[in-house]
Amino acid sequence: MLTVSHIEIVSLFVDSVSGVGVLDKAVTILGALERGPLALAGMVEATGISRPTAHRLATALESHGLVRRDEEGRFTLGLRLVALGRAATSDLTVAEVARPALEALRDETGESVQLYVRDGDRRVCALSLESPHGLRTIVPLGASLPLDKGSAGRVLRGEWGRGGWAESVGEREEGVASVSAPVCDEAGRVLAAVGVSGPVQRTTKTPGKRYGAAVVAAARSVEASLRAT
Repeated sequence: MLTVSHIEIVSLFVDSVSGVGVLDKAVTILGALERGPLALAGMVEATGISRPTAHRLATALESHGLVRRDEEGRFTLGLRLVALGRAATSDLTVAEVARPALEALRDETGESVQLYVRDGDRRVCALSLESPHGLRTIVPLGASLPLDKGSAGRVLRGEWGRGGWAESVGEREEGVASVSAPVCDEAGRVLAAVGVSGPVQRTTKTPGKRYGAAVVAAARSVEASLRAT
């Protein structure tokens, strides 16, 4: 049973969060169902949404798999949310698991290392560890970069050589070179790209020769850690 204080909080949430009233109300319904199955009357009481609107939105959410009915006909959270939750946390899981391997890669190479994940036609930095050198590559955590420039973008597009890595020199930023390797799941799908980047003065114009093997080894280490989780 929902407490009065909880009902009041949820009712306030109905007013507006996103500025899109229908969306706010749909999310409010999902929030109420998070505490357990509810009949329509209970949903109305928990959310403060009118009965016709609550029924219409719950039915619409049901058609998308976000809500379902239990054996008693009550509304409850839909199974599609399981898949969405896994997808939402997968990048975070990869970043958490990858940290030890990337720390070892940074220490071995002395250069900055990053972990990128794909976001449509962009790549997002999910983990960034900086080189101890004064002159170094700095990629902010969460940075969104083009997918069509840089070795990590190439890897996330499924493009790498027989050595298992891709390299780039001055593609995204003049004077910077990088080497990246894919982190794949057991089905061979690319989950992320592990990369080393630094100034050309140290990485040279053939960074793959210098760091390719170490980057691939780090990527394999991340894959092994993911399988062990």
